[in-house]
Amino acid sequence: RYAWRSRLQQGVLGGLSPRLIEPERLTVAGFLKQQGYHTACFGKWHLGMDWVKLPGKEVAELSIETKEQVHNVDFGQRIANGPNSVGFDEYFGISGSLDMVPYTFIANDRCSVLPTVEKRFAFMPDREGTYTRDGPAAPDFETADVLPTLTRKAVEYVEHRAAAARDGMPFFLYLPLASPHTPISTKPEWQGKSGLNPYADFVMQTDDGIGRVAEAIDRHGLAENTLFIVTSDNGCSPQAKFDELLPKGHNPNYVFRGNKADIYEGGHRVPFIVRWPAKVKAGTQSARLVCLTDLIATCSDLLGAALPPTAGEDSVSFLATLEQRSNESPRSAIVNHSVNGSFAIRDGNWKLALCPGSGGWTAPRPGIDDASSLPLVQLFDLKSDIGEKQNVQDRAPEVVSRLTMLLEKYVTEGRSTPGKKQANTVAVDIWKAGKAAHQPVVKKK
Repeated sequence: RYAWRSRLQQGVLGGLSPRLIEPERLTVAGFLKQQGYHTACFGKWHLGMDWVKLPGKEVAELSIETKEQVHNVDFGQRIANGPNSVGFDEYFGISGSLDMVPYTFIANDRCSVLPTVEKRFAFMPDREGTYTRDGPAAPDFETADVLPTLTRKAVEYVEHRAAAARDGMPFFLYLPLASPHTPISTKPEWQGKSGLNPYADFVMQTDDGIGRVAEAIDRHGLAENTLFIVTSDNGCSPQAKFDELLPKGHNPNYVFRGNKADIYEGGHRVPFIVRWPAKVKAGTQSARLVCLTDLIATCSDLLGAALPPTAGEDSVSFLATLEQRSNESPRSAIVNHSVNGSFAIRDGNWKLALCPGSGGWTAPRPGIDDASSLPLVQLFDLKSDIGEKQNVQDRAPEVVSRLTMLLEKYVTEGRSTPGKKQANTVAVDIWKAGKAAHQPVVKKK
């Protein structure tokens, strides 16, 4: 389902935030486990887990913990309601992003090494002034070791599960890497490798890690019938230093406007790469619309196992596209959501954003840049204006009206796919507040 259907309506969780996923919520891992898969997650969780808080202490529930809160939990106690509680047989990784406390690995439901010292890390090597949050860290924890460690754990997992997989017990490996998110921490052998800057070096090292996992699958004879997906959670961050990359001919967000956190395409369009030799012909491409939410419906379609009505509310199978049975998208529209909670909806080549600016980190920035003279909504024809430079909301009021009503339907019905309507009180409340702030958006017939 879309992330905004949860209690988190803007921003992100911190490393100490409590569990966000509701106890009854069926995840991809939980669904596949029901179908006989062994499941593992190695990497950045960032969905909350229930640390034992010290007596009388609190941590932020739906935001990053404050600097006064970073020592408010007992790191020696078992952590409840983490990845193991939502369908993963194994977990090893970090609780939030790599710029968030605690700086230590978690093995299943405990800190592998207690964070007994204080550390912070530079966002990018040889750059002064920007650092991660100060906080508790394991004595030997270094950010440059995280990518190699997660790569090694994933490769070892494939090696350990290969024999069982060949005997008919498949596995699901979720590898949410902390890279190339800040802190940008490459190993010495990768520094300077790209000829561009440290961020590009880090991307190359990340690619190498992914390649090592693919090689392990190949080495154990599992490649032919393993669905291997490589994608990302959002567009490139300005921490990549665009001002250094652009003069060298490289734009990480290609022709798209904006970057990570924005409502614009640069915030949401990401690569989606699939390797599945038994079904997917190498080198083929598809222009169909796909959302990361579509994975669970695709797994359901692939296995011929139906999802319960309370799962996959915004998930549409792309199996027919993978198998080249169809390049048409059964997904009619997709909803985007920016870091400050602004909504956008895309249907075909039309994209409607219910905000006057980026909703994020590029100009016009909400609450920072003056957008008083701008229309309250933005409408773009992505077929002729992929860079979202021309707001044509005044030329196509019928499109604005249609997409607004479609988005309102998705929000209030609790799902964007056919099925039983779902309760979605929080999202409905935030939607009503947003509509009130932006009225009049359109005049309904």
